[in-house]
Amino acid sequence: MATLDTLMTKRVAPADLQRFCAEAMVRCGLSREDAAVTAEVLTTTDTWGTHSHGTRQIRPLMRAVKAGGIRPGAQSAIRREGPGWAVVDANCAMPMVVACRAMEIAIAKAKSAGVGYAGVAHSSHFGAAGYYATLALRHDMIGLSMTNCDPCVAVTGGRTPVIGTNPISFAVPAGQERPVFLDVATSIVAVTKVMIAKAMGRSVPAGWLCDPEGRPTTDPSGYPDRSVLQPMAGYKGYGLAVLVEVLAGILTGASFLSGIKAWVGENAPPADQGHAFIAIDIGAMMPLDAFKARMDAMIREIKQAPKAVSAERIYLPGEMEWERRDTALRNGMQLPDYVLVNLQGLAEDVGMLAELETIFR
Repeated sequence: MATLDTLMTKRVAPADLQRFCAEAMVRCGLSREDAAVTAEVLTTTDTWGTHSHGTRQIRPLMRAVKAGGIRPGAQSAIRREGPGWAVVDANCAMPMVVACRAMEIAIAKAKSAGVGYAGVAHSSHFGAAGYYATLALRHDMIGLSMTNCDPCVAVTGGRTPVIGTNPISFAVPAGQERPVFLDVATSIVAVTKVMIAKAMGRSVPAGWLCDPEGRPTTDPSGYPDRSVLQPMAGYKGYGLAVLVEVLAGILTGASFLSGIKAWVGENAPPADQGHAFIAIDIGAMMPLDAFKARMDAMIREIKQAPKAVSAERIYLPGEMEWERRDTALRNGMQLPDYVLVNLQGLAEDVGMLAELETIFR
């Protein structure tokens, strides 16, 4: 088997990585359909350059399958619905599959009602929220996606974990310009990035963590037992996290705050996270061409703003991700070490080390 250093110098085509990951998950007990959907979600996330939430997460997800926290044979089901909304019971099924289906429900509701909301209860970690928001773009709709998470973030004025990273994302179509697209944790950083730094023995930037007394620390080795994440932009991120908790947890009937369980770890129980997906049918409110022209005008005005001395270019939210994806599809991807470590571990778990090596060139 090639060494980690060797693989870091090679590239992998997204399609090849997606096929490898799908087959690995089938060997872990997923159906081919569910494995294909999950591999698509996570490989796409890698093409955006968001490697913390891409294919590196498959190995811990498969451990959750083995522990019973995720049930690969389960199916989600609509429990309650109205003309513009639905509440879905995930039944602990594969969360990426549940999330895609829920966003499709929100889109279908929006086609008839103008705006559609789909809430999900009894789910688990669904990866990057942004993937599901972008599904609305295929229908010329605005998409929003969010999820609550197990407590790992202090609230403003607190020093212990109270609320989750509670990510929120939106995607908005444009005309000649790229869609505007944002995916952010409401914590100062996604917890996965702290765990990567901890696993690699690296420090984290100042402001990410505080110790048990509420003092800043750059040492991630004590996370999550002796340090806690901070909210993004102080009370502003805290406030947005509460909004996500309401729409994804309180409104759906999922667990919230301390009721949510961590999805990672040996023998992890079902997490019972909640998700929320919103689709807005632009064409129901104004002519689609007019909306896209107005979006293009807004984007161009922002991009033409006077630049700071140190700036070469002004980017719209999501523009970097779209460009990274273009490059990945054209030239393949060089994956960082923490992704490769997880892929190698997954390959060892399922007996696919030789297959993994062949997809890197």
